[in-house]
Amino acid sequence: MTRLFQIAWRNVWRTPRRTVVTVATMTLALLVMILYSSVFEGFLRDLERDAVEIELGDLQVHAEGYRDRPSLYTMIEDPEPIAATLEAEGYRVTAHLLAGGLAASNTTATGAQFRGLDLESNARVSAIADEIEAGVWLDAGDPQGVVLGRQLARTLDIRVGDELVALSQAYDGSMANDLFIVRGVLGSVGEGTDRGAVLMLAESFRTLFGVPAGAHQLILRRPEAVPLEQALERVSMVAAGHETQTWRQLMPMLATMLDSARGIIILVFATVYIVIAILVLNAMLMAVFERIRELGVLKAIGLSPRHVLALVVIEGMLQALVAIAIGGTLAIPGLIYLRDHGLNLAGLADVTLSGMSLEAVWYGVISPRVVATPILVLLFLVLLGVVIPGIKASRLDPVKAMRHQ
Repeated sequence: MTRLFQIAWRNVWRTPRRTVVTVATMTLALLVMILYSSVFEGFLRDLERDAVEIELGDLQVHAEGYRDRPSLYTMIEDPEPIAATLEAEGYRVTAHLLAGGLAASNTTATGAQFRGLDLESNARVSAIADEIEAGVWLDAGDPQGVVLGRQLARTLDIRVGDELVALSQAYDGSMANDLFIVRGVLGSVGEGTDRGAVLMLAESFRTLFGVPAGAHQLILRRPEAVPLEQALERVSMVAAGHETQTWRQLMPMLATMLDSARGIIILVFATVYIVIAILVLNAMLMAVFERIRELGVLKAIGLSPRHVLALVVIEGMLQALVAIAIGGTLAIPGLIYLRDHGLNLAGLADVTLSGMSLEAVWYGVISPRVVATPILVLLFLVLLGVVIPGIKASRLDPVKAMRHQ
């Protein structure tokens, strides 16, 4: 076997120009696929993180029928025992108050969703406070301060420090209206929040709408060691009589996309690498054709068809291994750059996917899968590319091959 490797290595460099072109093509493809895999994996990671950490949480609990027909009156009447039980088991829980109404500035008015938040518990569950684009987040010492969604602020032509009038119907059927001051404006978070969210303190919400107790929504983050489906089963048990859903059920299109995305990566790998396999197939067929007499001599002196096949396969795989060594080395600085600085795609700043805003900067990830998957796919397709020339060589008739001109 050692002798076969020596012969194969000599044959690889018998035509250096062809070998260099083949290896360079495989190296470039591998480099591009590793970096692409890193960025795409990072994009998927950040998209799921944003969905869970900023708005949805891992799970949500609503009163029965609320999601079908949202209403100020359809509430979780006593959310505290549910939250206390789950928090004792390591869950993080926050309660939200929700209501529709009219938000108005000095120049215009539009529909809005008012959200009452408990700052302390919300900070443990959601990272939305980190998404402030202008101004500052809510403060318990400023009950009249509100934070607006990005697009809502543009629609109202309103800025930090301006006044906002809130109009709606209160819990007792009377008119709910009050004057608030805009403390901050969010960056692009999600389509619903961007277009209509008015975030305020829970106490201010209760004062505005006259809601004495209860909550419209519980948002939960599960302990890291608890699988999502197991968490769903446990929360459904604790919140019996209410609707409990995971973020995957709340955003099925996003969940489906994330599930199928890694298959898309493999498809892209295959598409690019099939071209490489065709190149290797062509190069190895040429190599076999040029060495028909030599292969005939080798078979005549006792080299078995199995060893001839192995010789051709080894030649192809040696070129792939050289490409892997070079491509892997070149990928290291690119992976580090993508992890630390990311890929700035400013044009995606206002693009949404399944209601989630895409990040303008896509950061890469460095993991064994990011590096190993492109390498394994390359080796597999190169192997397929050299099998046909190898079989052709192994079936040569020694006498006819030695007489070949």
